[in-house]
Amino acid sequence: MLLWLTLALLWSPTCWAQQTFGPGGGTYFSTSRDFQNDITGIRVFIGPLGLIKSIQVRYGSSWSEKYGAPGGTPQEFILLPEEHITGIYGAYKNFLRYLVIYTDQGRVFPFGKEDGNTFIDFPDDSDKVLTRVYGHYRPLGITSIGFEWGYPSFLKK
Repeated sequence: MLLWLTLALLWSPTCWAQQTFGPGGGTYFSTSRDFQNDITGIRVFIGPLGLIKSIQVRYGSSWSEKYGAPGGTPQEFILLPEEHITGIYGAYKNFLRYLVIYTDQGRVFPFGKEDGNTFIDFPDDSDKVLTRVYGHYRPLGITSIGFEWGYPSFLKK
């Protein structure tokens, strides 16, 4: 009986629910997890209306595919060696409009313009860092975004 209860809880949709910020809707995206390399950069594409259209994540020296709507002007930051993303602040209305990335080296990187409902996300353990980005997008831009936190590669070895 205990086995069935455990399996039921593990397979419960709410147990696996991922938190996202924004109204959502559209096509789902998720960067893949790279268990060998940490995130070393973020590239955000801003549209002419100030909407965040898409995002790319860099693992090691390789950029992921571009997730989101086409177009936009790219803005990027590259992390320093041994630097990690430890917090995110942002804002959305119908689309994502603002992201601020915080690192464990005290650096701050803003993208877009603050407008709408704000959110903040950070790991539940001070040793965790950003490991994956996911969400939804429509033709005008990203409609929701979420973040997965895990341990950096040097703690996994």
